[in-house]
Amino acid sequence: MEKIRILLADDHTLFREGVRLLLERQSDMEVVGEAADGREAVELAHRLQPNVVLMDIGMPGMNGLEATRLIHTGDPAVRVLILTMHGTDDYFFRLLEAGASGYLLKEAAPTELLSAIRSVHNGEMFLYPSLAKRLAQEYLRRVGSGEEPSSYDSLTEREKEVLKLIGQGHTNQEIADILCLSINTVQTHRTHIMNKLNLHSRAELMKYALRFGLLSGDG
Repeated sequence: MEKIRILLADDHTLFREGVRLLLERQSDMEVVGEAADGREAVELAHRLQPNVVLMDIGMPGMNGLEATRLIHTGDPAVRVLILTMHGTDDYFFRLLEAGASGYLLKEAAPTELLSAIRSVHNGEMFLYPSLAKRLAQEYLRRVGSGEEPSSYDSLTEREKEVLKLIGQGHTNQEIADILCLSINTVQTHRTHIMNKLNLHSRAELMKYALRFGLLSGDG
């Protein structure tokens, strides 16, 4: 069985050691490298080609946000899972815009971390439950008060399929392969979706998909 290749990026040596011990006990995972700051994480991601990078936000020198952006730009196939103390919505969407595939708090249980790694490796988006709940509650409040009318029904069935796959973290090429479409057709659908929903970025698309429960395989 081919193992999930993981790069750890955190400036706390003891924390990295603890995570390494946990991951190396898993039959489907191996730690291929460790970085103590963002710049080293970018260099090792380029050199070692991990499947998943576990990325802290607050590190000396280059922080996790900029490192995530550079890693994603250099190779979108490398999935970046944020593992941090910061549980704010603002951090999440800034990192999502930078290309992160998931966001997990360090207070999470070991089983949640392992599940998150496997999820992002499989091309899914992973959100910690409290963030998903807060965003859903805020959306329902806005719809209930008339601040944000639902425009989901304005999408065609194909556009809904494309939106769901975008929400699950798939690239345009992957969506084209899954739906047996050309990449140009997928890009056209994506443009129509953004125009209909008045969205302007990948982060806004992901946020919208989250509100409608589209990030899970059953959404």
